[in-house]
Amino acid sequence: MEIPRGNSREEIKTRKQIIKDFYATWIAEHPEKKVYNKSLKADIHIKFLSINETVGHASGTYESTEAVLRFTEILENAKVVNRKPKKQEDKNQKMFSEIIILLYGAVKLTIGRQKNTGEYIQYCITVPGSRMHKK
Repeated sequence: MEIPRGNSREEIKTRKQIIKDFYATWIAEHPEKKVYNKSLKADIHIKFLSINETVGHASGTYESTEAVLRFTEILENAKVVNRKPKKQEDKNQKMFSEIIILLYGAVKLTIGRQKNTGEYIQYCITVPGSRMHKK
Protein backbone atom coordinates (compact mmCIF):
# COMPACT_ATOMS: atom_id res chain seq x y z
CA MET A 1 0.00 0.00 0.00
CA GLU A 2 1.26 3.44 -0.90
CA ILE A 3 1.67 5.95 1.94
CA PRO A 4 -0.30 9.17 1.33
CA ARG A 5 1.86 12.30 1.42
CA GLY A 6 -0.73 14.99 2.17
CA ASN A 7 -2.14 16.38 5.39
CA SER A 8 -5.87 15.93 4.88
CA ARG A 9 -7.90 14.18 7.55
CA GLU A 10 -8.38 11.23 5.22
CA GLU A 11 -4.64 10.91 4.46
CA ILE A 12 -3.75 10.99 8.16
CA LYS A 13 -6.45 8.40 8.87
CA THR A 14 -4.99 6.18 6.13
CA ARG A 15 -1.47 6.55 7.59
CA LYS A 16 -2.83 5.60 11.05
CA GLN A 17 -4.27 2.42 9.56
CA ILE A 18 -1.01 1.63 7.74
CA ILE A 19 0.88 1.90 11.06
CA LYS A 20 -1.69 -0.23 12.94
CA ASP A 21 -1.54 -2.88 10.22
CA PHE A 22 2.25 -2.82 10.27
CA TYR A 23 2.37 -3.33 14.05
CA ALA A 24 -0.13 -6.21 13.84
CA THR A 25 2.04 -7.96 11.25
CA TRP A 26 5.26 -7.16 13.14
CA ILE A 27 3.91 -8.57 16.41
CA ALA A 28 2.71 -11.74 14.66
CA GLU A 29 6.24 -12.19 13.27
CA HIS A 30 7.94 -11.23 16.59
CA PRO A 31 5.86 -12.85 19.36
CA GLU A 32 8.53 -11.96 21.95
CA LYS A 33 7.71 -8.27 21.19
CA LYS A 34 11.25 -6.99 21.69
CA VAL A 35 14.35 -6.03 19.70
CA TYR A 36 17.94 -5.89 20.96
CA ASN A 37 19.45 -2.41 20.63
CA LYS A 38 23.22 -2.29 20.08
CA SER A 39 23.72 1.13 21.68
CA LEU A 40 21.75 0.36 24.85
CA LYS A 41 23.04 -3.22 24.91
CA ALA A 42 19.53 -4.20 25.97
CA ASP A 43 16.17 -5.22 24.58
CA ILE A 44 13.58 -2.61 23.70
CA HIS A 45 10.11 -3.98 24.44
CA ILE A 46 6.98 -3.21 22.45
CA LYS A 47 3.76 -2.69 24.42
CA PHE A 48 0.29 -1.30 23.71
CA LEU A 49 1.55 2.16 24.73
CA SER A 50 4.24 1.88 22.02
CA ILE A 51 1.65 1.28 19.35
CA ASN A 52 -0.79 3.90 20.62
CA GLU A 53 1.80 6.69 20.86
CA THR A 54 3.39 5.87 17.51
CA VAL A 55 0.05 5.68 15.68
CA GLY A 56 -0.87 9.09 17.09
CA HIS A 57 2.41 10.85 16.35
CA ALA A 58 3.95 9.11 13.34
CA SER A 59 0.76 9.24 11.31
CA GLY A 60 1.09 13.03 11.19
CA THR A 61 3.64 12.99 8.39
CA TYR A 62 4.59 10.81 5.46
CA GLU A 63 8.23 10.74 6.64
CA SER A 64 7.38 9.50 10.13
CA THR A 65 4.99 6.86 8.80
CA GLU A 66 7.67 5.67 6.39
CA ALA A 67 10.15 5.43 9.29
CA VAL A 68 7.81 3.12 11.21
CA LEU A 69 7.97 0.68 8.29
CA ARG A 70 11.75 0.33 9.02
CA PHE A 71 10.91 -0.49 12.65
CA THR A 72 13.26 -3.40 13.40
CA GLU A 73 16.23 -1.75 11.68
CA ILE A 74 15.67 1.45 13.68
CA LEU A 75 15.20 -0.34 17.01
CA GLU A 76 18.38 -2.37 16.48
CA ASN A 77 20.65 0.44 15.31
CA ALA A 78 19.49 3.74 16.83
CA LYS A 79 22.12 5.36 19.06
CA VAL A 80 21.45 6.93 22.46
CA VAL A 81 21.87 10.71 22.28
CA ASN A 82 20.04 11.96 25.39
CA ARG A 83 18.50 10.88 28.66
CA LYS A 84 16.02 13.12 30.40
CA PRO A 85 13.38 13.04 33.11
CA LYS A 86 9.88 12.01 32.12
CA LYS A 87 7.28 14.74 31.65
CA GLN A 88 5.54 14.91 35.01
CA GLU A 89 2.25 16.10 33.52
CA ASP A 90 2.14 13.37 30.84
CA LYS A 91 -0.02 10.45 32.00
CA ASN A 92 1.46 8.21 29.29
CA GLN A 93 4.94 8.68 30.77
CA LYS A 94 3.80 8.00 34.35
CA MET A 95 5.18 4.43 34.30
CA PHE A 96 8.71 5.56 33.36
CA SER A 97 11.68 6.57 35.51
CA GLU A 98 13.35 8.32 32.55
CA ILE A 99 12.98 9.02 28.84
CA ILE A 100 15.80 8.10 26.45
CA ILE A 101 16.20 9.63 22.99
CA LEU A 102 17.95 7.63 20.28
CA LEU A 103 18.65 8.65 16.69
CA TYR A 104 18.99 6.63 13.52
CA GLY A 105 19.73 9.05 10.70
CA ALA A 106 16.86 11.56 10.74
CA VAL A 107 14.63 9.22 12.78
CA LYS A 108 14.05 9.90 16.46
CA LEU A 109 13.25 6.86 18.60
CA THR A 110 11.91 7.69 22.04
CA ILE A 111 11.93 5.00 24.70
CA GLY A 112 11.09 4.96 28.38
CA ARG A 113 12.68 3.02 31.22
CA GLN A 114 9.89 1.32 33.13
CA LYS A 115 10.03 2.11 36.85
CA ASN A 116 9.09 -1.25 38.32
CA THR A 117 10.94 -3.59 35.90
CA GLY A 118 13.78 -1.50 34.49
CA GLU A 119 12.75 -2.58 30.98
CA TYR A 120 13.19 -0.25 28.04
CA ILE A 121 9.83 0.36 26.36
CA GLN A 122 9.47 1.79 22.85
CA TYR A 123 7.46 5.00 23.19
CA CYS A 124 7.42 6.65 19.77
CA ILE A 125 9.14 6.93 16.38
CA THR A 126 9.06 10.19 14.43
CA VAL A 127 11.09 12.20 11.96
CA PRO A 128 11.51 15.63 13.63
CA GLY A 129 11.32 18.59 11.29
CA SER A 130 9.11 16.84 8.77
CA ARG A 131 5.90 18.66 7.91
CA MET A 132 3.86 18.96 11.07
CA HIS A 133 0.16 18.24 11.12
CA LYS A 134 -2.84 19.69 12.90
CA LYS A 135 -4.45 17.49 15.50
